[in-house]
Amino acid sequence: MNSHERFMSQALRLAARGSGRTASPVGALVVRAGRVVGKGFHPATGQPHAEIHALRQAGELARGADLYLTLEPCCHHGRTPPCTSAVIAARPARVFVGCLDPNPLVAGQGVAALRQAGLQVEAGVLEARCRQSLEVHFKFIRTGLPFVTLKLAQSLDGRVATADGESRWITGERARALVQRLRAAHHALMVGIGTVLADDPALNARFPGAHQPARVVLDAAGRFPGHARMLSVPGGPVLVATTAAGAQRLRPLAGQVELLTVPAAAAGLDLPAVLKALAQRELASVLVEGGPTLAGSLVREGLVDKFAFFVAPLVMGGAHSRGAVAGPDLGRLAQATRLRDVNVRRVGPDLLITGYPQAEE
Repeated sequence: MNSHERFMSQALRLAARGSGRTASPVGALVVRAGRVVGKGFHPATGQPHAEIHALRQAGELARGADLYLTLEPCCHHGRTPPCTSAVIAARPARVFVGCLDPNPLVAGQGVAALRQAGLQVEAGVLEARCRQSLEVHFKFIRTGLPFVTLKLAQSLDGRVATADGESRWITGERARALVQRLRAAHHALMVGIGTVLADDPALNARFPGAHQPARVVLDAAGRFPGHARMLSVPGGPVLVATTAAGAQRLRPLAGQVELLTVPAAAAGLDLPAVLKALAQRELASVLVEGGPTLAGSLVREGLVDKFAFFVAPLVMGGAHSRGAVAGPDLGRLAQATRLRDVNVRRVGPDLLITGYPQAEE
């Protein structure tokens, strides 16, 4: 790894601090004579972008220095002024950009503006890693829909609960601690009403200073209980997606939850409509945590962007223990969802397997 890649790696670590708080977590470094003199990240939607924080910290030391950005700077007026103007005014000697912005309001124009102003720009430093760190931004800009990650904790033989419904705890403490970090890195957590009725989860991120994502429950029939634990413990706002009939039943809870009325579907709710409603509320990343029925519906409809399966070294067996992903049986292996870019990581005694669905040929 050369020095430019090393500094871009530092910028990527900074960018991660904005995950869950903004759809575009970006990191920036100002480097002068091999020393970092300014650093920043995008802390939240509507706040100054990463390069603004880094340049402010560097002050006059930014002139003639190197600026590292994980994403191309914006060149248009949005919630904030164009970052290209601030970069040009700071007069760094060189600007290293991880990846170009797919936003049609930018899309290479930010880099072009810097070059036109006489700055030396090199794009594509650790591009693959930068694009992956911005996968939520890329999906949201291109489709207007949230990036959906399906997270499950299962046994080695693919079970998530015993026949009696016992599931605590399949994975170990380190895996459960990492799940708290995953929660905080998303805009919203999503479960089905079955999980709420069976487990009564709090659906919050439990560590000091954690960002608290919105809590989304899919409940076609309007069965969400007024005594649900998530209504009484700290956490993000509670949104219940339901049908028009379900909304009538849930009217007494209107002051405690936000009701999202969406069309019904054969499996309960129109899931694309649910995701569109979340996008309209600028919830750009969703971590789905249960249960097997919801997981099966999302997989079957091709709505999962990323899989994150925690696999514990235990075997449940049994004909009636619950599988991780429910739904109709497949007739052929060709119908199965295969993954690409698979990564396997040890988390204490457990494994975390992540990957992305392969595009259909």
